[in-house]
Amino acid sequence: MSITLTSGMRQNLFSLQQTSKLMEMTQSRLATGKRVQTALDDPLNFFAAENHQQRANDLAFRKDAMGEAIQTIKSADNGITALTDLIAAAKATAQSALSLSTTATTERAALATQFDSLRTQIDELADDAGYKGVNFLTNDAMSVFFDVDTSSSLSLTGFNGTSGGLGIVAAAAAWAANTDIDAAITNLDNARTTLRTEAKELSNNLSVITVRQDFTEKMINTLEDGVANLTNADMNEEGANMLMLQTRQALGITSLSMAS
Repeated sequence: MSITLTSGMRQNLFSLQQTSKLMEMTQSRLATGKRVQTALDDPLNFFAAENHQQRANDLAFRKDAMGEAIQTIKSADNGITALTDLIAAAKATAQSALSLSTTATTERAALATQFDSLRTQIDELADDAGYKGVNFLTNDAMSVFFDVDTSSSLSLTGFNGTSGGLGIVAAAAAWAANTDIDAAITNLDNARTTLRTEAKELSNNLSVITVRQDFTEKMINTLEDGVANLTNADMNEEGANMLMLQTRQALGITSLSMAS
C-alpha cells in the first residue's frame, strides 16, 4: 500500500526532521555544557582546546613537583632549626665546662661526654632530615623544572650538616685544658654561621619555587579558561534555542496536519 504525499507535506516532514536534529544537538549541549564535543563539531576549536588542555595537564604535573620540592626544602629547614638548637645546647655544655676550675677534671670529663653525645645527636638528626629520599643536609641535590619542555629549571644543592661536615670535632683530652674547650666553642660558632648561610640559600630557593608555583597555577587557570571559551556552550542561548525549536516543532506538526 503506497502513501501519496503532497509537496507541502514533504516540505513539512523535511522541516520537522531538521528541527528534530537541531533539538537533539541542543539537548546534548544542555546536558554536557559543551558546544564542541568532537572534532566534527568544530575542528579548529576542538584541536586548539585539546592543545590548551594538554599543556594545562603538563603544567599541573610540574606544579605538583614544585610542591614536593617545597616540602623537601621545608624538611631541610626544619633540620637546620633543630641542628641550631643542638649546637646551642653543645655550646652551653662547653661554657659550663669552661666555668669549672681546671682541677675539676671529673666534672669536665662528664661534660665532655655530654658534648660528644650531642655530636652524635647532630649526626642522627642530619640523617633524618630527608623527604622522599632527598636530604639536603647530607649533600643531596635535585633539579626543579618549571615548564613543559624542561628548559626552565632551578638546581638545588645540599650540604653536609653532620658534625664532621660542620667542623664540630670530639671533645679533646676530656676538656682538661681551657684551650680545648675554647676551640670547641669556636667550632660551634662557625657551625652556626654555616647553618645560617645555608638557611638563607634555602629560603631564597623556596621563594623562587613558590613564585613559580603561583605563576604555574595561574597559567593552568588561564589555559583551562581558554578551553572553556572554545568549547563551552552558552546555556542561556541553548535554552532559548530549545524553546524556539520546540515552538517550531509544534507549528510544524500543526502545519503537517492541516496539509494532510
